[in-house]
Amino acid sequence: MSIIYVLIPIAVIIVAIAIGVFFWAVKSNQFDDLERHGSSILFDDDIQSKKDD
Repeated sequence: MSIIYVLIPIAVIIVAIAIGVFFWAVKSNQFDDLERHGSSILFDDDIQSKKDD
């Protein structure tokens, strides 16, 4: 029963950290444009340099 007195504060601290990280990500515009970044890798053309043989 005494382990609950330890686990509940630890769980509350972990949840508070997770909420803080979420609000930091929203505040720093991490979730602004999810569609463009997901499809930009499909249309990215690599520039190929000519090699002298």
